[in-house]
Amino acid sequence: MSYKATTRRDFLKTTAKTITSLGLGLSCSNAIANNEVLKIGYLPITDASPILIAYAKGFYQMEGIRVEKPLKIRNWSTLAESFISQKFNLTHLLFPIPVWMRFNNKFPIKVVALNHINGSAITVSHDSNIKSFKDLGGKQIAVPHWYSMHNIILQMGLKKVGLKPVIQDQSKKLKSDEVNLFILPPPDMPSSLVAKKIDGYIVAEPFNALAELKIKAKILRFTGDIWKNHPCCVVVMNENFINYNPEFTQKVVNAIVKAQAWINKNPIETAKLLSRQGSNFLPVNTKTLVKVFTGYEKSIYGKGAIPQAIKHSDWAIKRIGFEPYPYPSATRFIINEMRNTIVEGNTSFLTTLDTDKAINELVDDRFVKKAMLAYGINKFDSINIEDPWVREEIIEI
Repeated sequence: MSYKATTRRDFLKTTAKTITSLGLGLSCSNAIANNEVLKIGYLPITDASPILIAYAKGFYQMEGIRVEKPLKIRNWSTLAESFISQKFNLTHLLFPIPVWMRFNNKFPIKVVALNHINGSAITVSHDSNIKSFKDLGGKQIAVPHWYSMHNIILQMGLKKVGLKPVIQDQSKKLKSDEVNLFILPPPDMPSSLVAKKIDGYIVAEPFNALAELKIKAKILRFTGDIWKNHPCCVVVMNENFINYNPEFTQKVVNAIVKAQAWINKNPIETAKLLSRQGSNFLPVNTKTLVKVFTGYEKSIYGKGAIPQAIKHSDWAIKRIGFEPYPYPSATRFIINEMRNTIVEGNTSFLTTLDTDKAINELVDDRFVKKAMLAYGINKFDSINIEDPWVREEIIEI
């Protein structure tokens, strides 16, 4: 499998062109608005698990939805561009990408649910001397996309210990307190680590578990151990499609909520089903995915481990989890933190953005609330049943 490496500049330019050529601003063609067939695009990572399991287990079909087999896309920019051009009407995106699409390019994207929580890590080679964030000074660290939770969380950690994230040519010498960040396609990360082209990377699964198993890499920190149950990928649809097809949208979200609950209850079966030996939705074997869905042992990653990937064992979280409700508090934190995160290119659109108004414009939680209430809020362990739509964000580096 090959992934095309794209810069943020390429992504912005191509996406802007696509939006302009289609005249999509805040309108949508009747073709997509009246489309009654669910068309799914996805990146082959575990972030996509709910929308894939909902297909593989027939949950969409049980809702009476006609659905095509999910279409595998090779990189984030192509996934976003394909969604814009109406190649499909349902996908998952890294949470910061819809923020950019909605408020910089005025594309009518709506977040209708979280797709997963946690599910990422910072990985370093087994023979490195990197034991903590402080040891990343002077290092080259790869991220999958500038507009990603990975970039946000990594930079939070670096700044906490007094390091300065920079974006520069890899050949340029770094100061001892600088950490150079650059984009690298996720499948290239383990091999680049082995070849000593990079010192580490932060990315979604299964590329952390794969590196552990194949090249004896070490997990520096799990991202969920930094920001408890943080959102990563979100389920998105076109706002105009939603407005024309509210019943269809509700059925789609019902299926995804059911899939998330099923995954939480059946992690091993999920691994088998998604693996190369199963439905071949993800390009790795069952053993690797079992590690993703179950491999969060405190005896391996907790106190006494070097590096110590789990510092908050009392949080009682999972390596990857599935919880559908997009808490406003989490969205608020993401938008605010995007203003403090360096990326390649111009982010001036963030300076005038009213965060509270942006949350209401970006997120439509009507469908996921209804689905969760109907299916059972108690199906999701981390949700407070007494006050299910509110939570406190816990971030501890």
